[in-house]
Amino acid sequence: MKLTRRKVVVLALVAVFLVGLVVTWGVGGFLTAPSRRRSGPLPADLKGEIVKIRSGSGSELVGWFLPVSDSNAPTIILMHGVRGCREDMLGRARFLQDKGYATLLFDFQAHGESAGEHITFGYLESKDAQAAVDFIRRNKPETKIGLIGVSMGGAAALLADPPLNVDAMVLESVYPSIVQATEDRIVMRLGSVGKIFTPLLTTQLKLRLGISVDQLRPIDGAARVRAPKFFIAGTADHQTTLAEAKALFAAAAEPKQFWAVEGAGHVNLHAYAKGEYERRVLEFFAQTLRNNQ
Repeated sequence: MKLTRRKVVVLALVAVFLVGLVVTWGVGGFLTAPSRRRSGPLPADLKGEIVKIRSGSGSELVGWFLPVSDSNAPTIILMHGVRGCREDMLGRARFLQDKGYATLLFDFQAHGESAGEHITFGYLESKDAQAAVDFIRRNKPETKIGLIGVSMGGAAALLADPPLNVDAMVLESVYPSIVQATEDRIVMRLGSVGKIFTPLLTTQLKLRLGISVDQLRPIDGAARVRAPKFFIAGTADHQTTLAEAKALFAAAAEPKQFWAVEGAGHVNLHAYAKGEYERRVLEFFAQTLRNNQ
């Protein structure tokens, strides 16, 4: 049978679609697979203890609690990014503890040493964030609580429903919506034409995880959170663009502030701009947790 040019084009498009479907299904499986990593002992310069926290995500979270001599000092909860673990936050724990803040570092469900079947990009992780806050509220009921959430960690903080009972949030490199986050990462690898594959990945959320894209919109959560918020973003970030970070900030409820880190991509912003990062974050926590004391 002789194929017309039109039929050849249609068959080629169908073939591309099927190949894209197979490839994106495999990518989706990788992205949602647990990221296991065993942490070593707490570094010798940090004093603390291992804690285990039951979470509404269904996981028992493994973490470290690092106290300070003042039992009433504010506590900062440190929440890592996707495919990371609590060890990624040790640099932040060091400078915070040095300035008299207790800290809680933990592995999100399906990360590090915490159990879990799938990474959910902030959905189940928001329940872990709630469990961490509840842990501090139970054990230090009089203390003020701040948090630093990096990428997925920040998304988890904003997705919590009801909003987390904390006194201040530092939110770094947080995506506004999972659709935008997915599209950005595809475009980075395939160029703008790759946008056509975005739905092939985002529809997997429902199939694999039972989550809709509407349940992964931190930009909606930002409007509900009344605690003071400090948004930090890199000007050269292609995974969460500066325009998207500014849109997230614009949608957020007051009080809020924003810092664009010149030249930074989707990286560890503390390591990238260490001195300025520490100065700004400590100033923010002094204003919100210590009333400038």
